[in-house]
Amino acid sequence: MKNVSIGAKAFVVSALILAGLMVAAGILTRVVPAGTYERIEGPSGPTLVPGSYRVTERPDYPAWRWLTAPAEVLGSPDALTALVIIAFIAVAGGSFAGLNEARVLEAAVAVLARRYRTRRFRLLAAVSLFGMLLGSLMGVFEESVLLVPVAAALAASFGWDVLTGLGMSVLAVGFGFSAAVSNPFSIGTAQRLAGIPMFSGAPFRILVLAACYGLYVLFLTRHARRVERRAAAASPEDAGSSISAGAVPGAAADPDLSPESYRGARAFGYSMATLLAVVLAAALVPGLSDYSLPIMALAFLAAGFVSSRAAGLPLARWFRAFGGGALGVLPAGVLILMALSVKRIVMAGGVLDTILFGAAEAVSGASGYGAAAAMYLLTLGLNFFIGSASAKAFLLMPLLAPLADLTDISRQIAVQAFAFGDGFSNMLYPTNAVLLIALSIAGVSWTKYAKWVLPLQAAAFVLTMGLLMLSVAFGYG
Repeated sequence: MKNVSIGAKAFVVSALILAGLMVAAGILTRVVPAGTYERIEGPSGPTLVPGSYRVTERPDYPAWRWLTAPAEVLGSPDALTALVIIAFIAVAGGSFAGLNEARVLEAAVAVLARRYRTRRFRLLAAVSLFGMLLGSLMGVFEESVLLVPVAAALAASFGWDVLTGLGMSVLAVGFGFSAAVSNPFSIGTAQRLAGIPMFSGAPFRILVLAACYGLYVLFLTRHARRVERRAAAASPEDAGSSISAGAVPGAAADPDLSPESYRGARAFGYSMATLLAVVLAAALVPGLSDYSLPIMALAFLAAGFVSSRAAGLPLARWFRAFGGGALGVLPAGVLILMALSVKRIVMAGGVLDTILFGAAEAVSGASGYGAAAAMYLLTLGLNFFIGSASAKAFLLMPLLAPLADLTDISRQIAVQAFAFGDGFSNMLYPTNAVLLIALSIAGVSWTKYAKWVLPLQAAAFVLTMGLLMLSVAFGYG
């Protein structure tokens, strides 16, 4: 199993796409009038004041600064977020390198592959459900990059491709984040800003999660079966004894692994269970959610170290592996800064509030159904520039909540429209740093991934828009 690292081709393709988006954002600052809303400081951050929009003079923001925006991110309010994510992926890359050096992950995947070789699709459904629940219930997202190497290796052990591995890990978590039941970063923040009880309206959102999970598992299972059929067609002499018969390529017998590696795999399993408990605590305990990423990084570092040592890896070799693994993923830091710079450009150019004002005006004149759809589309558009759910909530909910009152729909529907628009596209937009990191680790270009995931994204949009219209028809509140 290879170490976590950023593929050169995937890095170049992602960097070129982001550079194009940076230029497009810069052009936007030249064609959209500048304007601003007043903001008031609250306990959790600045909040827009509805009705306070005014046109302003266009800022002096020269075109050459479009190209220096990634460096300027380090001096912006997003600097801490960027640095924490970069540190997190460095720790993850180093920890995975130590586990690979001790052959712990190989042993863990071999055990799973042997145990589930005739029930692989049941395992696929279970792993996908686990990922979706992490996102839906606890708001896990950035942390999902830890799952990519393990899921990719597990998919390969069943003869599936790396896209299936992405589907079982970061994509499942991202879709769960969108089909949120008690996600504190989207549902929780939006409901608090809308002035409605935290996590109220859960029965409808459970229905949403169930529907999205059914769609998701159908898509991923059909893809995995297509991969198996292609493999069988390419090697017809093996079709009766390999995947189609339930065997696992390379896993019929244990690989050449030492008992120490299996001991490390058991320690890794126990460590990951402890890590899950840490994630739960960070998500549910007040005050800890803001520190969930560094807490997760430290917990995974400890899990990787303990498991590698349990497998008998000498301390010096672990340090060498950790250093090499951390350096291997650091190029992702450039992609993170470039992704965040798109938001930096539109904000420095003074056009973000103008976009919000125009969209709010369109929503105010719509019917209940039209207003709900417009809220969805507004959030979907803004998500291209601002990936953070809580940051978007502070921008949008002060506008959407009173607009819901004016258009005779409940504020609960406005929150649901926000949640739909906020999440699913995180797993499509190339401005999302987590997606780019996951693709780079997997060695998949964004263009190849987008071609694969677009049918699922289109189906999810139709499904969720239909559910949103259903909520309007039944007066969800």
